[in-house]
Amino acid sequence: MNTFDSAWLDRMYDNRKLVREYPEHFRKWAAGSQDVLRGGTCAFDVRYGGGPGEHLDVFRTESAGGHDHAPVLVFIHGGYWRALDKKDHAFVAPAFTRKGVCVVVPNYALCPAVTIPDIVMQMVRALAWTWKHIAQYGGNRDRIVVAGHSAGGHLAAMMAACLWKTYDPALPHDLVKGALSISGLHDLEPIMHTTFLQPSVNLTDAQVQMASPARLPTPAQGKLYSVCGALESEEFHRQTQLIRDAWGAARVPLCELVPGRNHFSVLEDFAAPGNRVHDLALELIQG
Repeated sequence: MNTFDSAWLDRMYDNRKLVREYPEHFRKWAAGSQDVLRGGTCAFDVRYGGGPGEHLDVFRTESAGGHDHAPVLVFIHGGYWRALDKKDHAFVAPAFTRKGVCVVVPNYALCPAVTIPDIVMQMVRALAWTWKHIAQYGGNRDRIVVAGHSAGGHLAAMMAACLWKTYDPALPHDLVKGALSISGLHDLEPIMHTTFLQPSVNLTDAQVQMASPARLPTPAQGKLYSVCGALESEEFHRQTQLIRDAWGAARVPLCELVPGRNHFSVLEDFAAPGNRVHDLALELIQG
């Protein structure tokens, strides 16, 4: 893409217009999440920091037996950094907790009250909290994988690139063992030129440079899987491939389009056993 055509970019990135039935997906997510939150297996609204929105939910796994042996999946929700909430995404947890995985779903403050780099640092704090405290919930801090959808995919990739010991010398350099970016946004420059998003996110050139995973140095460890729905726009297809082009096949060994899935149904595959995206998450979790 040599020039930035804002009207074209709006068509490429406005998933609510591309998927007319999106309200049904949101209703399904909300209903499923309410059922999960009523189940009583969640430590709800645990503080991971002192700032606005800095809460997370921890979904225990029965098979952990109260010990610190369960692998940990941190799931970061999407919403273009300006919408949605962790409570809308509790539905992702049961498919993993039933398989012995402890699931953490953090919240973050939303644009325009904060910037995207602010949100990145909130997720750094959430992951640091997880490493320090997850044993209390049956999780193994040495087996943390992060996954995210859409804006959450961007944030998951940023966690894979994080220099943990620079943030806190007490943290391991390989805190995140693997990452799954589902419909992730790996270069933010096009977002800066969208008329429907830029007024909310207020990206600057400097922020694009510091908060675009594809513009950061290749991580020294771990691996990232990058996937999106085959029915998504060509820009999402490009963003999915871009992180492999930037970091290389050794660090991004898997880059796929999921047949028959759009921007919203691909997340539902993540939460449904027997589907490709779910199986890829388990593959990362199992190491």
